[in-house]
Amino acid sequence: MQHWKRILASTLCVALGVAANIGTAAAQTADGKTKIKIGISAGNQEQIFDVVKKVAARDGLTIDVVVFNDYLQPNEALASGDLDANAFQHKPFLDSQIKARGYKIVPVGLTITAPLGIYSKKYHRLDELPEGARVGIQNDPSNGNRALLLLQKAGLIKLKAGVGQAGVNATPLDITENPRKLKLIELDAAQLPRALPDLAAASINNDYAYQAGLSLQKDTIVIEDARGPYANLIATRVDSKDQAWVSKLVKAYQSDEVRTFINGRFNGSIIPAF
Repeated sequence: MQHWKRILASTLCVALGVAANIGTAAAQTADGKTKIKIGISAGNQEQIFDVVKKVAARDGLTIDVVVFNDYLQPNEALASGDLDANAFQHKPFLDSQIKARGYKIVPVGLTITAPLGIYSKKYHRLDELPEGARVGIQNDPSNGNRALLLLQKAGLIKLKAGVGQAGVNATPLDITENPRKLKLIELDAAQLPRALPDLAAASINNDYAYQAGLSLQKDTIVIEDARGPYANLIATRVDSKDQAWVSKLVKAYQSDEVRTFINGRFNGSIIPAF
């Protein structure tokens, strides 16, 4: 009987040990993810992430990139769990999406600043814009606000005092002065490059301009300050923000290798925000 008791006790200890090891392995898998899926916008970020992936791989993190052609799907995919992170937006845009859709998404690190430009294929200077010119701007709140502020900076319009800053997005209804009687055409950001031939000018986000073969230096009549508040960022879900892979991802993006690549490849059209 004592012999069987010893065998039973030994078997129980082994079983408990295996269970403990399984539990530990599961915890390590959950908290020590080594492969992630990240959503980005088409264009310059694709080139940048080719470098980010190489840097991250040396730190044991494999990155699968999913490319999107609009600004709405990456946050939807992240919120639903189809992505682990995304890297395509600035904080005012993320804030507006959280307010509108209730996403539990947070920024975890800065990436690039991509100055917004007013592009034109018909005119080379502001003073050439005729009275009544049709000017395209983005129809989403944060980028539309950004476009209006840029038009105001150029002296083409004047906005009500207090709008356009501190979380209060300006709309065309907030224009108090429009001496050239510009006609503002609100379109989805992705459509603006295609609409440019039919417009006198258009506010176009840097990634969409890049995809369309437009040059920030050659095809713009107004350029946003590169050191403004619109730095792009890496975002993830609230429940993931403290996981080890997040710090590895941010560290890889903000590496000297990536900084050197951005500065050398894009010649100032985008700049590191870190």
